[in-house]
Amino acid sequence: MSQERTTCCIAGGGPAGMMLGFLLSRAGVDTIVLEKHADFLRDFRGDTIHPSTMQLMQELGLLDDFLKLPHTKEDDIVARFGGDDVTIADFSHLPVAAPYIAFMPQWDFLDFLADRGREQPRFQLLMQAKATGLLRENGRVVGLEAETAEGEVTIRADLVVAADGRSSDIRKAAGFEVETLGAPMDVLWFRISRRESDMNQTFGQIARGRFAVMLNRGDYWQCAYVIPKGALETLRAAGLDAFRRGLATLLPLLADRVGELRDWDDIKLLSVAVDRLTQWWKPGLLCIGDAAHAMSPIGGVGVNLAIQDAVAAANLLAAPLREKRLTDADLAAVQRRRTFPTRATQAMQVAIQNRVINPLLTGSGEVRPPLAVKLLGRFPLLRRIPARLIGMGFRPEHIGAALAPRP
Repeated sequence: MSQERTTCCIAGGGPAGMMLGFLLSRAGVDTIVLEKHADFLRDFRGDTIHPSTMQLMQELGLLDDFLKLPHTKEDDIVARFGGDDVTIADFSHLPVAAPYIAFMPQWDFLDFLADRGREQPRFQLLMQAKATGLLRENGRVVGLEAETAEGEVTIRADLVVAADGRSSDIRKAAGFEVETLGAPMDVLWFRISRRESDMNQTFGQIARGRFAVMLNRGDYWQCAYVIPKGALETLRAAGLDAFRRGLATLLPLLADRVGELRDWDDIKLLSVAVDRLTQWWKPGLLCIGDAAHAMSPIGGVGVNLAIQDAVAAANLLAAPLREKRLTDADLAAVQRRRTFPTRATQAMQVAIQNRVINPLLTGSGEVRPPLAVKLLGRFPLLRRIPARLIGMGFRPEHIGAALAPRP
């Protein structure tokens, strides 16, 4: 078994892990990021890059290069309740460098961050490297063990960061306590081809018992089909033809293309969970992103909240790590900084789940927009409120002085 030594070892090469690794190494901290796959090419991941994230890119001087990557822009969000179209949010008024949502394949975003990281001499990215266990000494985490393509490796570090998602192996190994808030729904993800004659904008169709969102990915639609929690087996029992017919009824635009779903393997299940750790850290160990708080897909904010965690952690931990004076109080400060945004966002998502989504999935009768949605449709100025909450979030982070580039 080979051994390595670094200052910060990050398990998970998703948005939180890659952003944190890049920022710390840029600020002069020796950092290793572990990504268990050979590449970032996974479909049906969060592909929404919100204005808050692009503002961070602007502060890092990377926005122009970032926007050269293939993407589509969305200035607003439109939903159809029955036959009524309502504009939910208008991002064009946000006071940021890029006042819109960019839809970009997550693998392009992660490759971009990885390439920026590789430009830093203190950054190391290990692909096909899966964390398998924690190293502990005197009640403190002092590193981790990993399986790599070259064999097993032990990495000793002043800090281990779990950024390995909602099913985090690291947080399980550490025995963190999880508070579950629940979700009444699951989401089926699939793709349908897109034609030049189709509309350009992201679109949501809401009907009684089901609804769907179509995300414009250029030559295809990435579709999210919302179902009651645990209802997939019932759909499978009814047969794929019945599912196609229901989809064609819900989204008439795609009626002549639903045959592109050849079998159930073309449809991926996202089991929705909303939870958070009661404590995000233990001595020598910190959880961020989905490893600290699983978010509902409502608003598509999960990726951007994870990135905000990474920036907050980098701001607070770069100097203590660089100067070899990291304490438990520094880790606790990260949780304090990000607790309010996490709780506020989850409270908003749970409220929408309970007051809008669950009644739609389980109720009966004609679908009509709720009063709050009607007001958004009637008074355009009000659309700036959800745009702010979705686009920027609660307490957006910024690149602080501690993250200035170090030679």
